[in-house]
Amino acid sequence: MAISANRRGGACVTDSGCYLLGCSEAERARLDSQSAVLAPATEAQLDRLRIKPGERVIDLGCGPGYVLSLLAERVGRGGSVIGLERDARFADLARRYVAERSLSQVEVIEGDAFDTRQPRASFDGAHMRLVLVNVPDPQRIVREMASLVRPGGWIASFEADLLSFNCDPPSAEWTRLLDAYKAYSDAQGIDLCIGRRTHALFRAAGVTDIHVEAVAYVSSAPNPGRLILLDFVNNVREKMIEQGFAFRAELESDIAAVERHLSNPEVFVTSHLFYLLSGRVRQ
Repeated sequence: MAISANRRGGACVTDSGCYLLGCSEAERARLDSQSAVLAPATEAQLDRLRIKPGERVIDLGCGPGYVLSLLAERVGRGGSVIGLERDARFADLARRYVAERSLSQVEVIEGDAFDTRQPRASFDGAHMRLVLVNVPDPQRIVREMASLVRPGGWIASFEADLLSFNCDPPSAEWTRLLDAYKAYSDAQGIDLCIGRRTHALFRAAGVTDIHVEAVAYVSSAPNPGRLILLDFVNNVREKMIEQGFAFRAELESDIAAVERHLSNPEVFVTSHLFYLLSGRVRQ
């Protein structure tokens, strides 16, 4: 599959509020699976922050709400957690998630992470997971997040980077799909390598005492996590075709070839490299 040489010069650039992968049922299912994989690393990161009972914290781009319970557990009943989510469907899912777990200290509100309209310096901490890799102009979100936290309070992010994303043995079709997806993302203003640059965004926003760790995952069949490239491409395949980043027949052929390749238990997939960052707002 070649990336179309005739792709439209006016390809739509994602506006500041748009989540690259959309909010379909397929994306919700992918997020469910992803959350289970990322939960241990997320919990370890939150533990390192030494969040105190009674703290007031916010989770930007909370999606279906998976991290809200982890934050609620740490602030306790005397604390409070705000989950901010732009998409009404995901916000409703998050409210259901919270209600099912009787998390009375958690409130889910609809809002934009670029402009939360929350009081400045009113939180003890702010968190986001896999937000920056899905939106344009990530610096704006980091600045907004830092502005919400009191001096000396904490901020933390969990971001992806394409650095380690590969399959072995390699596949020419995998490479073509990834190249087409990256070209599409670039045109929307999305930086799929934002993980390695997040530390610089933190510093520019006045964050100090920055701590960085990284983690990657390796999977073999039948682990569903190995299909993540196909999930990404399938979520935006019609837009990729409409905007000229792929031809339908070639795209479908490459998808089928990658599906066959990944069904082989001897093929291993290495995930994105995930950067876990935390720091303190300058006093």
